[in-house]
Amino acid sequence: MLDLFNHSLRLRADPSRVVVRPFHIAWQSSNGAPSRTERLVREVLAMSPGEARAQLELVLKDFEARHWQTRRVFMTRYDQIEALLKLDGSQISDEKRQLIGAYFCHEYSYAAAALMNPSAVPHYDQSGMPAGSMRILMSLRSVGEGHISSVAFREGIITEDNEMMLAPEPPFATAADAQGEDEMRVPEGPVTVYRHRDSTLSGTVIFPITRAQSKGLEDLRICHFHHEDGSEEWIGTYTAYNGSEIQSELMRTRDFRAFDLVPMTGSAARNKGMALFPRKVNGRYMMIGRQDGENIFLHASDDLTHWEGGELLMTPQYPWELVQMGNCGPPIELDEGWLMLTHGVGAMRKYSIAAALLDKNDPSRVLARSREPLLAAADQDREGYVPNVVYTCGAIRHGDKLFIPYGVADSSVAFAFVGIRSLLENMA
Repeated sequence: MLDLFNHSLRLRADPSRVVVRPFHIAWQSSNGAPSRTERLVREVLAMSPGEARAQLELVLKDFEARHWQTRRVFMTRYDQIEALLKLDGSQISDEKRQLIGAYFCHEYSYAAAALMNPSAVPHYDQSGMPAGSMRILMSLRSVGEGHISSVAFREGIITEDNEMMLAPEPPFATAADAQGEDEMRVPEGPVTVYRHRDSTLSGTVIFPITRAQSKGLEDLRICHFHHEDGSEEWIGTYTAYNGSEIQSELMRTRDFRAFDLVPMTGSAARNKGMALFPRKVNGRYMMIGRQDGENIFLHASDDLTHWEGGELLMTPQYPWELVQMGNCGPPIELDEGWLMLTHGVGAMRKYSIAAALLDKNDPSRVLARSREPLLAAADQDREGYVPNVVYTCGAIRHGDKLFIPYGVADSSVAFAFVGIRSLLENMA
């Protein structure tokens, strides 16, 4: 019998979680007249000191208590406009500079529509943890206005007794920024974004930056990667979406302060749902992918950012996965082999989460697979933005259990603990 415990905690979409984002107004005119950006700046510069002060006070009354260091945010945005229009800031008062910055900002509710598809890794800081407890780090897909997906984070603690506690979200969220980017062009990848020095990770959001990501960073599958030289890195695979095309990219960080967003190349990278093994196998990087939208493939490469071809690893076998299969995050190394969580889609597009065991030295060999799902959409897990979906982008091994955060109906996030021994015993 499967040893499964569903925790009572749920995370849900929250429209009150907002960040200040740059508001881009057409900066260039097509007929020689002043652009909208130039016109707007001229209007502010033409205000009397008293009028500018009064307008700024109105803005701050509405927004200063809703955001972290609001005045500094406005000044940072002003600096970008100053560089664009070649203004002389020494001749402009603080009030007018802040007001100009405010006109080129807007609030964005980054998780108003949905919060879903989490992945989890052991936290980079395990100091002070008592025996049987582990500090964890989760990534979450947050969906806001325009159905644009971004990456949010939550930190917490799990115990061997199926307990979990999440660190409280700070009152203000901040967006990770790409420093030195040109206001007049949309950057191409790769690009590096930085968490603000005073922001917690649980209050940090990574938004689309490049043209390929413009409509979303989707389904980050993060793993704690161990390099052959003994160094460590946290590497996540995600889908970059621009509204019509997708490509797989990497998020790489060693300190969760700077995040490299790196496009992958090769035929395999033109698909979604790739998941990286947490170390090389037989001297090569390895990935799990879903190249045809139906089956699970195994990929190997000598270059972490270039992926070609792939060999068929698993095909749908059981009724609850006949429509399609895919991975549910990076494989987890056990003494018995590589444990790979999978998702399957059955009748009425009902999703289930299952598992397979791969040979440790030759992951192309499937040693066993679940006879029945670990988790399936049922009861309260049916209802939401996309009914009948349960989906995870990565679990954690903690002692003799798996901790599985999973998305429910593309609307909320739930949590389960599964005994590894019982999981293996239910495979065939």
